[in-house]
This record gives sequence, structure tokens and C-alpha cells, in this order.
Amino acid sequence: MPDSSVPRPDAEAGPLPVNAPQPPIQPTGSASKGMEPMRAILLVVLAVACLSCSDATAKYLGRTLPPAEIAWMRYVVFTALVMPLALRGGSLHVLKTTRPGLQILRGLGMLGSALFFIMAMQHLPLAEAAAISFVSPVFVTVLSILLLAEKVGVRRWAALLVGLAGVIIVIRPGAEGFQPASLLPILTAFSWALGLVATRKMTVQENPLTTMVWSALTGLIVLTALLPLHAVWPTPWEMLLGGFIGLVYTLSQWLLILAYRQGEASVLAPFTYVQLIWSTALGFLVFGAVPDHWTFVGTGVIIASGLYTAHRERMRARQNRPAAA
Repeated sequence: MPDSSVPRPDAEAGPLPVNAPQPPIQPTGSASKGMEPMRAILLVVLAVACLSCSDATAKYLGRTLPPAEIAWMRYVVFTALVMPLALRGGSLHVLKTTRPGLQILRGLGMLGSALFFIMAMQHLPLAEAAAISFVSPVFVTVLSILLLAEKVGVRRWAALLVGLAGVIIVIRPGAEGFQPASLLPILTAFSWALGLVATRKMTVQENPLTTMVWSALTGLIVLTALLPLHAVWPTPWEMLLGGFIGLVYTLSQWLLILAYRQGEASVLAPFTYVQLIWSTALGFLVFGAVPDHWTFVGTGVIIASGLYTAHRERMRARQNRPAAA
């Protein structure tokens, strides 16, 4: 599990799994020594496989349970696993923060990304929902300009617009097969981007474990308040599946943290697209869903855009190293 030595996340590395509340970790300082890229890549592949399993199970539960209740189950398990680590030694020091407003904003952003994605999966094939949600880098870029005063080059804008075009190909607005539910993964991506930018706006004074705890508690408190409005008493089997979602979901976060402590974010970011492969496979095996050719075309465009963005970030990082040295 993560500890207080975990470095800061980096939003410039490219697309990330948007249905995860903890952004991947960019290794810095001593944590970047002795990196093992192949092991890190394997950890990323396993992490997104866990995320896809969590998503598929949530989609299955969505047949009988409301989205807020499914998300609540996930947050209960996640919080139960994180809090003992945070409170080891009996100290509440980890709960102290200098930016409570941003911590809550981040928590709400991550909660929104989880909740909107679960809602999307009730109406869309798993692969299609996952592909559309990868539009998050566009929102990260726009919010970074507005809230962080960052400068973005023409090439990166071009790559992001290509990725946006890929999303439009997938959802095909105005076409006969268009579903309004296709907007839910876009809300997922926006919520994720808002939480990610809030993370970056918080200074390095914030302990990453503190951020994890605040996000977990924020989501759990909001969902607990919503639960009486939508709750359906689950069967023992549904409770078991809800616990599985939380466990696998937390495991994915642990694997991502391990991965990004052993490899550079710009190298690992493209491998998050393996989530689309896992989602397509699980969607077919569990639900018998086969994406149409437009979904494959749009997904290919999104992946190409993300790979180019990650390549540009890697080149920029190499150029900045001599200056930093």
C-alpha cells in the first residue's frame, strides 16, 4: 500500500484510467533510482486489468443495484483498507491539510468520475464507455490553462483535437445509433480532469497519503448521504460482488503506485490503453457485447493521439534534463 514517501503525481504524462481515484505517481528523487521499466510496464498492465474487472463487475451489479450504492460499496472497502494504514501509530496527523478546499474538490472530482462511469456502463458497452472516457487529457489541458496558467504548444493541441475527433467517431452524435448516455463518460472524463488538476494545484506540502484519505472520506460521506435516496437491499451475492469491486479496485491503485515508482510516467502512460483491450475482452466474455467498426476506428484514433502526446512529453522531459542538471 502507499506510504508517506510516495511522490507527487504528474498530469503531463498522457492519458490515465479515469475511473480510478488516485492518479498514477511520477517518480522523483530517490524513488526514481534503480527503475525497472519492464516490471513497471507489467504492473501497469495488471493494474488496468484490475480496473477493468472492477468495471465489469460494477456493470453486472448495475442490473439490480443503483449506481450510488455500487460506488458506495467500492468506497467502503477502499476506505476500510486505506484508513488503518493512514492511522498506524494511532496518530491523526495524516488528516491535517493546508488546502482543505482543494482536497474536497479533488475528492468530489474523483467521486464524480466513478459515479458517472458506473452510470454510463448501465447503458453502454464496457469498451465504448472506456474509450470515450479517455478524452480526459483534453479537459486536463483546458483546465490546466485556466486554473494553472500553463502554456500548451501547437503540437499538443493538435494531438488532443485528434483524440477528441476519435471520441466523436465513437459516439457519433446525430447518427441513428447515438445514445444520450454517451455523454456520461465525457462527464466522467471532466470530473477526473478536475480532480487531477486540483491535485496538481496543491503544493508539494501536501502528503500524498493525506490526499488519498481525504478523497476516500469525501466520497464515502457524500455517497452515504445519497444512499437512503436510492438504496436497494442487496443479496449476499451482491454484497460479495460489491466487496470484490472494492478489493480489486484498491489493488489496482497499489499496483499503479508501485509501477510509477519504478518507471517514468511518460513511458508508462501509453500502456494504460491496454485497459481498452481488457474492457473489450470482458465486455465480450461477460456480456456478449461486440463493438461496431466505428468504435474500433474511434478507439484507434484516440490511442494514436495519446501515444503521440506521451511521445511529445517524453521528448520534452529529455530536453529539460540538461537544463535541470
